[in-house]
This record gives sequence, structure tokens and C-alpha cells, in this order.
Amino acid sequence: MSIMKKILIVEDDREIAELERDYLEASDFEVVIEEDGSKGQVAALSGRFDLVILDLMLPHIDGFNLCRRIRTKLDIPVIIVSARQTDIDKIRGFGLGADDYMTKPFSPGELVARVKAHLSRYAQLKGEGGAVVKRLACKDLVLEPDSRRVFCQQREIHLTNREFEILQFFMENRGIVFSRERLFERIWGIDALGDSATVAVHINRIREKIEADPAHPYYIETVRGAGYRFCNA
Repeated sequence: MSIMKKILIVEDDREIAELERDYLEASDFEVVIEEDGSKGQVAALSGRFDLVILDLMLPHIDGFNLCRRIRTKLDIPVIIVSARQTDIDKIRGFGLGADDYMTKPFSPGELVARVKAHLSRYAQLKGEGGAVVKRLACKDLVLEPDSRRVFCQQREIHLTNREFEILQFFMENRGIVFSRERLFERIWGIDALGDSATVAVHINRIREKIEADPAHPYYIETVRGAGYRFCNA
């Protein structure tokens, strides 16, 4: 018998939170709701949850700060759900370590699908049921899947969980061109759900961390009209 996964929802709109809870419980998740950032932080950092669904506009501690505090302590999926739709909010959320960003209104069924996909992906990253690759390298860039560490010119680079997944996928598939839509499907594990523009945001952040000149990248190339390709040197 599989262990029921525990989901924390931090959302000050009770109606939305209860709708999310109902759909998740119907899919056999255990769900707890907290309505402000302070209580959400205490619950999240207790280590009792497998995934956090996080609103941004929260009393006491906003969602951005809560996401940052969760990420510094825990390695679990964090999904931001917010009515704020600007690119700068999405970029900030991903930069603080969020794994996904959904804009309201959204389908509760889509939320459940994303929750399942993120939990499945995290299980794979933790090595459940698969062989472990010890080391991937290209020029001065080294990625260690088992320890989840990245080094560039012998200096450790700190990536978010999603950035690490994208870079690992590229390094395992050198020289192959992937469209944004294909990357979204392969990395996020969800076919035809969500915004593939999210991929571009993550790739730009990875470039800022690993490229000597992000405006003229060496490792992750843009193939005009087609997508992205990792160098095959």
C-alpha cells in the first residue's frame, strides 16, 4: 500500500483553498490549509509535507518570502498560484526556487495534474527505481546528478531544482534541438498544460549562472525558429 502524499495549501481565499483541497483529496492526497504566511511557514518548515501550493498575496509573510524560506530549508516541490500574471512576478518566483507558477483562474483538474507530475519528477530525481549517473561534463561545466551539484570553472554554481533538471536534461541530450513546448513537456512532465514561455525564463536564468557572456551563450544555444540546443563539444 502506497503512503498518502501530504499537500500544504497556503491561501487566504478560503473558497479557492477549499476547492483545491476537494480536488486533491479526491485524488487521494492528504491536504492541510493555512490562511496566512506566518502559519504557512511554521507548517511548511515542519517537514511534514511532500509539496506546497502557495499564493503570493498573503497576510504577515508574502508568498515570495515564504517561498524563499521554504527553499533554503527543504527540497520539496513548490507551486505558486497567483492572480499576478506579469513576467517579472514569474521570474521572481522561479528565481526564489518555485517549481511552477500558475495564474488564476485555473482549472482545479490542471492543478492536480501538475501536483502529480511534480511529485513523480521529484521521486525520479531522488533515484527511486533508476540507475544513477555519476558525472556529466562539458568543457569547464560539470554536473553531478547524485549529489545535485554543478561546477563551472571549478566554482560551485547554485541552481534551483528546476534549473538543475533542465541543465541535466540538456547535458544528457547534447546536440539535439528541443522546442520550448517539447522541453516543457519533458521537464515538467505535463503534455499541453501550462505556459511554455516558462522554459525561456528558466534558460535565461541558467545562462546567467553558467555562461561567461549570457548574451552570447556557449553552452545553451538558441536555434532561431526551432528552440534550444546544448553544445556538442
